[in-house]
Amino acid sequence: MSAFHPDLRRGRFIPNVSYGRLSSRIVRSVRWRSTDPGPDVTVQEIVVPGPKGAPSVSLRVFQPTGGLKAAAPALLWVHGGGLIFGAPEQDDRTNIAFARELGITVAAVRYRLGPDHPAPAAVEDAYAALRGLVERASDLHIDVERIAIGGASAGGGIAAALALLAHDRGEIRPAFQLLLYPMLDDRTTTRGNLDTRNMRVWTPKSNRYGWSSYLGDAVAGPDVSPYSAAARREDLTGLPPAWIGVGTLDLFHDEDVEYARRLSDSGVPCVLDVVPGAFHGFDLVFPKAEVSREFWRRQARALKDAL
Repeated sequence: MSAFHPDLRRGRFIPNVSYGRLSSRIVRSVRWRSTDPGPDVTVQEIVVPGPKGAPSVSLRVFQPTGGLKAAAPALLWVHGGGLIFGAPEQDDRTNIAFARELGITVAAVRYRLGPDHPAPAAVEDAYAALRGLVERASDLHIDVERIAIGGASAGGGIAAALALLAHDRGEIRPAFQLLLYPMLDDRTTTRGNLDTRNMRVWTPKSNRYGWSSYLGDAVAGPDVSPYSAAARREDLTGLPPAWIGVGTLDLFHDEDVEYARRLSDSGVPCVLDVVPGAFHGFDLVFPKAEVSREFWRRQARALKDAL
């Protein structure tokens, strides 16, 4: 019997390539194409002040056409890319769907990437984006008490770290965390007991390069901040409720399951959604597969229930 989910069987033919300095540079040189949101969703790019001493941060903002008549929920979204590449446009399809189906604002942050901008640049940019949404809440008709934060892969890890940073600074309290196969723990780079035969899209070698690009020589060492790798935080008490989704063939499966357990043990409501036979980024590779569509529907339900 195949280890892959029946809807994802073609995934076994995906070559297990890994990213390094040259290949990631090539990927970063490719310009992501934006998706036409159609007549019922509008998109605009707004710019908010960046972290102290850093450039401004831009956000790709989706809203239902006609605007929001009253303050409504929002989702601050952080794209994936292993901390080394990616752009908000890569998630246009799902961000448009969230705005359309839930009637909310979705703001995708364009954050700085490693190795040119090491930790904590990405999470500080995400915090600046969150602060910017609050400051523009009146213009955008956002209810500041109902702002969720979320992301996929590296973006999910940044969103989890953002939840910690926001909690500790005490200025803004996100209402919810939506974490898709989040990249949470740099110490996974040291594991030698991983069965990689059915892993796809993101490999241990890519993971080592991604974390090393962001953390430098500190990777897997004793001095990594939880604002850089959220799994490093021992006490998770007081964080926003969370939804974590991951596949059984994902490199991040174990660290995600463990983080969900620790959230629950700390009294934080957390739903863990494990997809049998799904590899990393399966919903991006095969967006039309029924398992991918259902994965998105469960995210939408979690957001709707939380907000």
